[in-house]
Amino acid sequence: MNKASLAEKFALIHEHWRPKVVAELNGQELKLVKFAGVFPWHQHELEDELFLVWRGQMTIEFHGHNVTLQAGEFCVVPRGVEHRTRAEAEAEVLVFEPAQTRNTGNVEDNAFTAPNGVRI
Repeated sequence: MNKASLAEKFALIHEHWRPKVVAELNGQELKLVKFAGVFPWHQHELEDELFLVWRGQMTIEFHGHNVTLQAGEFCVVPRGVEHRTRAEAEAEVLVFEPAQTRNTGNVEDNAFTAPNGVRI
């Protein structure tokens, strides 16, 4: 039951597309991620994902439309919906999802699939 600083936690992250777990609750993980560039298309068959932008701007691309998020805005991607994320400049994003959710969902990608459970 200690407090934590998002600014301090994000300062510990020095790579893009590698989620870091900062909290767990009720079977969910709160992950911090720095986005830059374009992530691969993928979907999560069993998990919904919530993306909340802390700093910067990001876009979630769906087939047929895009959702652009600014700092303080969020979007839930329902399970089973194919999507990809992108950020023209670095964005700091909070991701809420069930524990041990693979960041690339149904896709195994040597460059983008990150190890699960890495904590900071």
